Amino acid sequence: MSSATVPRLLTILAVVTMVVAGIGFIVTLILNAFVFDKYNAYGEVPIPGSAQLQLPAGEVVISFHTQIIGSAGGGGLPLPDLQMGIDPPAGVAEPTVNESIGGTTTVNNDARVRVWVAQFAEPGRYTIRTDGNVGAYLSPRLAFGHGSAWGALPWWCAAVFG
Repeated sequence: MSSATVPRLLTILAVVTMVVAGIGFIVTLILNAFVFDKYNAYGEVPIPGSAQLQLPAGEVVISFHTQIIGSAGGGGLPLPDLQMGIDPPAGVAEPTVNESIGGTTTVNNDARVRVWVAQFAEPGRYTIRTDGNVGAYLSPRLAFGHGSAWGALPWWCAAVFG
């Protein structure tokens, strides 16, 4: 093997690694947004309305979910004024709820936006009460679920690319 062959092989390996990592970054972003994200894994509650949902201990993502006509536009889905109450089972502590507005995800006239992230101390059947100024929306509801378990994968691809 000549002395010029080794640098050439390393250059080819580096370029192939960059291409694979770049494609991996884009693919994992798409998979995290549309496949691995279970935004309604634990159920949905109509707005206005109430329902009982079986929720796990730990983090639960709460999203505003609605049907849209056309597209959400470049600015994303506008959030209405929403109110939510969570009544825990007897003897269970109230969950902590923090506002955490996310980006709009739209698939076939179905749009959702993360609004809150709640921390539940214990699993159980919680009563969820919703209300809000949602007259302009088709089938508005709050969806309770979780994000992707592979959330860090795109950033690993970006690091390998770098």
